[in-house]
Amino acid sequence: MPRIATQEFEQLPLRVHDFLTGVPLHDVWVVDLPRMRSGITLNEFLRATGAHPFTPSPVVRALLTIRLFVGRLLGWDRELDSTARDTFATRLTPADLSKSLAPAGTREGLFRIVYRFENEQLLELINRTAHAAALSALVETANAYRFYLGVYVRSVSHVTPVYMALIDPFRRWIVYPSLLHSVRTTWNHTFGIP
Repeated sequence: MPRIATQEFEQLPLRVHDFLTGVPLHDVWVVDLPRMRSGITLNEFLRATGAHPFTPSPVVRALLTIRLFVGRLLGWDRELDSTARDTFATRLTPADLSKSLAPAGTREGLFRIVYRFENEQLLELINRTAHAAALSALVETANAYRFYLGVYVRSVSHVTPVYMALIDPFRRWIVYPSLLHSVRTTWNHTFGIP
């Protein structure tokens, strides 16, 4: 499950490019999925999986458990006082709101939904370490589908760059490859591909 150059991602006709103007794109990952029929949307995939296309491996679950434990001890995961003012959902236009298939602010695990369109979903997490957004997009190609995972990170304090540098090796070598592998497995199981 490779990281890809941001240029490929930025050429896709996605709302996120304008929506998160000024928020740094940290990295982008992609996994190719088999095409068993045309017209599958990200929303269809999410509905079929109960909005859970990612299944963390035991190693990823262990890392997340450790991270959440440390976060509780150090107070990292408390939301900032200005969370409501700083949420990306304040950028939603009336057109975005009418097009979204899920209400902004709805909990999705550790994240909150900013918007969910047919082939694009933006989730966010705001705490004392970072204001992060995870973009999932599904693009149909001539022979397959491509699932994109884009990660945006906005600094909330002097801790953000240090924190991101500390977790980057785990994200890049363990977490994202494992999660994207699980997307492929979930896709195959959901759409009956052996």
